[in-house]
Amino acid sequence: MNTKNIARALRAKIDDWCASIDDEKIVSIIKENAIITGGALVSLVNSEQPNDYDVYFRNYESCLAVAKFYAGKWSEKNSYVKIIDDTEASDHDSVQARLKEHNEFHIYVDFDESQRRLKNKRISCFIKSEGVTGVQDKSLADETEPCTPDPKCVKKADAPKYRPIFFTTNAISLSDKIQLVIRFYGSVETIHENYDFVHCCGSYDYKSHAVNFSSETLVAIINKELRYKGSLYPLCSIMRIRKFINRGWSINAGQILKACLQLQKYDLYDPFVLKDQLCGVDSLHFSNAIGRIDENMALNKDFKIDETYLFEIINEIF
Repeated sequence: MNTKNIARALRAKIDDWCASIDDEKIVSIIKENAIITGGALVSLVNSEQPNDYDVYFRNYESCLAVAKFYAGKWSEKNSYVKIIDDTEASDHDSVQARLKEHNEFHIYVDFDESQRRLKNKRISCFIKSEGVTGVQDKSLADETEPCTPDPKCVKKADAPKYRPIFFTTNAISLSDKIQLVIRFYGSVETIHENYDFVHCCGSYDYKSHAVNFSSETLVAIINKELRYKGSLYPLCSIMRIRKFINRGWSINAGQILKACLQLQKYDLYDPFVLKDQLCGVDSLHFSNAIGRIDENMALNKDFKIDETYLFEIINEIF
C-alpha cells in the first residue's frame, strides 16, 4: 500500500473512533494531537489488516485529558470502582500508599526512581491485582496483548464501539483495535527514542495528514528483518523478539547481542527498574506481575525483590 492510501486508511480509523466520543473537546484534542506509529503502519505497507493501532499524543496535556476521559467512561459502567485522580500530587510516597485499596482505580503521575532519567512525567493507571477487566484467565497465552478482549467475554450486539476494555500502566486499550499509549508522548522523534526496532519507526500525524518512513525502515519492513537501534527498555526488546520470529521475521546474533549489552546496565532486582523494564512488554501476564510488584511497593516502601520472589511470581503466573 502506498503512503497516500496508508494516510487515508489511518485517517478513516481515527475519524471512526472520534465519531464514538460524546465530548467535542476530547475529539478536538485527539484531532490536534494524535499520532499513530508502530505495527499498524508495518501491516499497511504490506497491505495487511493491522492487529491494532497504537495511538500516541503530542504532549502531556492531551495525553492526560484522553486518559481521564476513558477513566471516567470506565467508572460510568463500573460504579463500584472509585476513580482516584492523583495527577496533581507532589508526594510520591503518599500516592504509592494509596495504591493498595481494592475497588479503586488510580490515574497518577509516576515519580519512581527510574523516572529521574526520563525527560517527561509519565502518566500511569493502576488498579489492585484484579485488574480493570475484573477477570483474569491463567490459560491465556503469554503473548496475549492488553488490547485483546477476555475470551470469556461475549460481545453484546449493542456494545458501544471503542469502549475501554483494559488498563495497564502502559496503555488504555479500547475495543475495535485502538490502543492509547499513555506511557510516552511528544513529537514523533521523541516517541521513537523509546522504540527498539527500526521497522517500527513509520508514523502518521492526523493533524498534518502525513505518513513518514525512512529508507532504513522500509528496507527492514520489506526484508522482514529485525534491526535493533537501541532502547531504554532492552528487556522488553528481547522479549519481543520471539513474537516477531513467530510471525516470520529474522534477526542475526549481533542484533541480540546489542540488546543484551544494553540490558547488563540495569539491576533487575531493583523493583523500580524491573517494573520499568517490564511495562513495555505487551503481555497480559507481565501486566499481572507488575501489579503484584506495585502492591508490595505500596505496602512497604522498603520492599526488595530477589530471585526466589521473582521465580515464585513467574511460576504462578505462567
